[in-house]
Amino acid sequence: MSALAIDHECVAVSTRVRLARNFSDYPFPSRLIGDKHAEEQSREIVQIVSGALGALDRYDLYEMNTISDEDAAYFVERNLISRDLLRHRKIGAALIDGSRSKAVMINEEDHIREQCFIKGFDLTWAYEQLSGIDDLISETIPFAYDERFGYLTACPTNLGTGLRASVMVFLPAIARHNLMPEVERILKGLGLTVRGSLGEGSGAEGEMYQISNEVTLGMEESEILVRVEKAVKTVYKIEMCERECMLVENDMRIKDCAMRSYGVLANCCMIGEKEFARRMADVKLGVALGFFESAYGEEAKRMAELDELIVETRPANLNRINGAPLSQNEQSVCRANLARKKIQKLLSL
Repeated sequence: MSALAIDHECVAVSTRVRLARNFSDYPFPSRLIGDKHAEEQSREIVQIVSGALGALDRYDLYEMNTISDEDAAYFVERNLISRDLLRHRKIGAALIDGSRSKAVMINEEDHIREQCFIKGFDLTWAYEQLSGIDDLISETIPFAYDERFGYLTACPTNLGTGLRASVMVFLPAIARHNLMPEVERILKGLGLTVRGSLGEGSGAEGEMYQISNEVTLGMEESEILVRVEKAVKTVYKIEMCERECMLVENDMRIKDCAMRSYGVLANCCMIGEKEFARRMADVKLGVALGFFESAYGEEAKRMAELDELIVETRPANLNRINGAPLSQNEQSVCRANLARKKIQKLLSL
């Protein structure tokens, strides 16, 4: 059995940084959507943002009133757009770059939500990717800004910097040792929050959670990034300590769960989304604890590929791979086929 890898990316799955902005010359989206000039004004906002980003990387424009339900579901599963944006189909749009690492939602809760996504753990780099986007848009049209309160946003929790920094973390040992209430208490004391893997109101799919700041008012962007980074490193230490305890205790039930789930995923003909998430959490914990053969230092790379498999096997992603909508049973078959190929390729006993 290999030693536990000392690598934040065995815990930190991905990083997202988001900036909320509004234009001073237009009604906020909640008021705009009921305005008699909504269509005209929303089109102007889309043109302004599209024109500003034209000098940067290639972005594809998706207008919510013309996008297909399948494409919309695909982008939601990839976290490139939100369900709230789909509620504003009449005025909403999104600009998504070719690498699928940056996206700008237009007329969601705020006029723009600039987002950057990266695999692993690097809040500063993700924030820097948004700086150019933010500067270009602000040069084109002034943002709604108050000297006392900072950037004005639809939701008071985004008032100030408008910055929301979040890191997706895989916490199987903390979850299985029933320590999440204690982790939530620690994070709350730091002004942070922890949510399910798909954001506010969602459950912890596959024992994955989002750690993010709750408050943006009265803080500098750098302070928020440092605070979230510090919190993730604190949670990382707790998780790694609990994983070490698992190894010291040598509880065969843990290894048995990992091996059984490996056997199911490597041989199944059909598997539903919920069972798949549960089995993948078992297997990923097995990778983290060294139950599968690998060269030292490869755990994080394999964990990243397993995390990508989780996204690929969500319903709309399966439909995209297939090229046409699948029934629920057909999705279960397709998910099993993908799981078998990837698990057999990545893992060996």
